Amino acid sequence: MSIDLLLKRGVLPDGTTADIAISGDRIAAIEPSIEAEAGETIDISGNLVSPPFIDPHFHMDATLSYGLPRINRSGTLLEGIGLWGELKPLLTEEAVIDRALRYCDWAVSMGLLAIRSHVDTSDDHAMTGVRGLLAVREQVRPYLDLQLVAFPQDGFYRAPKARENTLAALDMGVDIVGGIPHFERTMADGRASVSELCEIAAKRGLMVDMHCDETDDPMSRHIEQLAFEAQRLGLQGRVAGSHLTSMHSMDNYYVSKLLPLMAEAKVAAIPNPLINITIQGRHDTYPKRRGLTRVPEMLDHGIKVAWGQDCVLDPWYPLGTADMLDVAFMGLHVAQMTSPAAMRKCFDMVTTETAKIMGLTDLGLEKGKRASLVVLDAGDPVEAIRLRPDRLLVMSHGKIVSRRAQQTSALSLPGRPAAVSRRFDPPN
Repeated sequence: MSIDLLLKRGVLPDGTTADIAISGDRIAAIEPSIEAEAGETIDISGNLVSPPFIDPHFHMDATLSYGLPRINRSGTLLEGIGLWGELKPLLTEEAVIDRALRYCDWAVSMGLLAIRSHVDTSDDHAMTGVRGLLAVREQVRPYLDLQLVAFPQDGFYRAPKARENTLAALDMGVDIVGGIPHFERTMADGRASVSELCEIAAKRGLMVDMHCDETDDPMSRHIEQLAFEAQRLGLQGRVAGSHLTSMHSMDNYYVSKLLPLMAEAKVAAIPNPLINITIQGRHDTYPKRRGLTRVPEMLDHGIKVAWGQDCVLDPWYPLGTADMLDVAFMGLHVAQMTSPAAMRKCFDMVTTETAKIMGLTDLGLEKGKRASLVVLDAGDPVEAIRLRPDRLLVMSHGKIVSRRAQQTSALSLPGRPAAVSRRFDPPN
């Protein structure tokens, strides 16, 4: 076995210590000890080795546009959509490409090596973003998986050219069918849009990822239609409902019917905790709704769930760093998932569970899988969420694409250690 790179004594997510051998763009072996010559050997003793981080929900056509042409003063979803409408006529392909590539640079440095991005297909101005992100997808392909969702953001029926442009974007090579049924003029139009968009996906053999019920209105129930269409059209396992925030306002009896329907249709859920808790509940005084869908209950029903980032420095969100551990950290808190098993699950929801939802079957820490991985300055997945630590090494397709030296803080305190790390060894 010819080994190009050997990582020694890393800690796997299950807590075992192992050596990892890389040959070409593949993981050649993961074993307790590998004694062999390698082109390069790196000692990563005690540091966590993770599959790559994956973001299943993002808006790359708008990212890093914060302040253009103005700032969202109210912080609401509707002002953000209005602001995006003001920005679209100003877009150029060059600007979209530049901002997207800069964001992808951030992503790689954080070990985020796969992103599903929605791209607006509402009008001719938005198609600038489609063309730009198709070019970006090709440019980053050697090191980052970028899936694109055709997203008629102003409504598949509500926007006059949305249907035409959504079909055109799919013809141009956009990967996935999206929609936003709760933004149509009526509930009936919303249901009809779900049906037609799912039929388009079934005819073309594509997946579906729909912004669904991103509202505080408990009567926004398009997820029910989405689950029905997944079952009717044989799309089980190929459909995701993103946001689903109306479910936090629904009565428990209705949800007790809805969750089994989602599970039966194998519809995945993609909540976006940073954005959901920022945008939802804006009409409330107190008690103020949390703004996140029912994640623990979904998991109890066997529904696949993954955390999404959604936005970074754009018309809807003024923060963000491309760190999916920030997303898991917030999701853990808002969903009150603080048992050891639940915290560990939150890590999976930005790595392995996300890969399943996005169909990225070649990713994972297994022999024969693609050699894409991250080494973190943490001892286990829960500590990684707690610390959101430095990424010491990021590998994509068998190549090291980012490195960072392990760091400690120097102290000058009487009677105390000369250096401090925030890593924690539990008491025996």
